[in-house]
Amino acid sequence: MWQLYQFPICPFSRKVRLVLGEKGVGYELVRESPWTRRDEFVDMNPAGQTPVMVDAGRGVVLIDSQAIVEYFEETVDKAVTINGTAAGRAEIRRLTSWFDMQFYRDVTGPLLHERLIKRIAHRVTPDARALREAMKGAVGHLDYTDYLLDHRQWLGGATMSLADLTAAAHISVADYLGGIDWKGHEQTARWYRGLKSRPSFRPLLAERMELVGPPSHYDNPDF
Repeated sequence: MWQLYQFPICPFSRKVRLVLGEKGVGYELVRESPWTRRDEFVDMNPAGQTPVMVDAGRGVVLIDSQAIVEYFEETVDKAVTINGTAAGRAEIRRLTSWFDMQFYRDVTGPLLHERLIKRIAHRVTPDARALREAMKGAVGHLDYTDYLLDHRQWLGGATMSLADLTAAAHISVADYLGGIDWKGHEQTARWYRGLKSRPSFRPLLAERMELVGPPSHYDNPDF
């Protein structure tokens, strides 16, 4: 059986879990705290990052969230998440990369570092300026998702795709860490409410990290 090495609010692991949930792929969660640089985990993934998926029985190790989701996209026919024309698939991949790179750089990454890793790994207080910058970045990114949803039914086009699942994974982590101000972003909030209500999403909303809890609206699909 597949094992997924992750921690509860890793956005890249959440991206993988949403895809697996939509496709109906079974797996076992293995808690991994990458900031500890555990030797056995670094041996498995020299980058020392989550997620990693392992099927020990078949000797298969998958590393990197995009490589993992592409593997299951190629091997599981159910719930295709990179679909449409060649141009449409390119747009889905562009937006997936946007959230995995730009949104993570501006929003999710700084929030994780300041509000989680500093507290758990280093026992120091977050940098208020860095938090303000991350929250300011979130506003700009949600302005962009509002724009996309003004012109499309879903972020990547007419149907739900990997772009939506990736965006929701990152936004859910930023929301858990108190970095999202939903005022003025009704288009994105409506889209996110729909995703939060999906069966693939509900298990994520029930999970918590030690020492760091979410705001009261976090797991409410009708926030």
